[in-house]
Amino acid sequence: MELDDRFGLLARRARIVDLGAAPGGWTQVAVERTGAARGEGCVVALDLGEVEPVPGAAILIGDVHALDAPGRVLAALGGPADAVLSDMAAPATGHAATDGLRAVALGEAALAFALRVLAPGGTFAFKLLMGPSSEELVAHVKRHFGTVKQARPKASRKESKEVYVIALDLRRPNLSQVGGQDGGPNDSRVKRP
Repeated sequence: MELDDRFGLLARRARIVDLGAAPGGWTQVAVERTGAARGEGCVVALDLGEVEPVPGAAILIGDVHALDAPGRVLAALGGPADAVLSDMAAPATGHAATDGLRAVALGEAALAFALRVLAPGGTFAFKLLMGPSSEELVAHVKRHFGTVKQARPKASRKESKEVYVIALDLRRPNLSQVGGQDGGPNDSRVKRP
């Protein structure tokens, strides 16, 4: 709620995707703030495991890495998303470098997914453990969005390196890079005859 109050992530009547939805906190807030329970918005939650039903939300079980995941989510939304929220987290190992790399990998997966389902002008917010490997991911996000900010909700533990990256105003995506693939027709690094 604090992040939505600060950045306006959950507009009334918006189409929202919640990645890594369990236990369902983001989904509940999204349903309430978009009006999805009254049919005014649409919220789709995607998680690897079971998520308790949330009235007003479509709950999908699946992996963000699966090739069919974007299509399933778009079908459930009935069109492109206005916002993609990712609270995905890997189980902590206690080894800071490993945990940081896992968080970056999940952030990269969430970004690739968001670029496939977001409407131009859309919003992407994801959880990230800040560290040496996270800056490159944030720089990549900045190439796709007009405004990128970092926020630490008051509920975060002071010793935690966890932040949320808030990316607003998606530029028209470069489809050659959606999903992390390089070398497509719009990739400026590839020499063409």
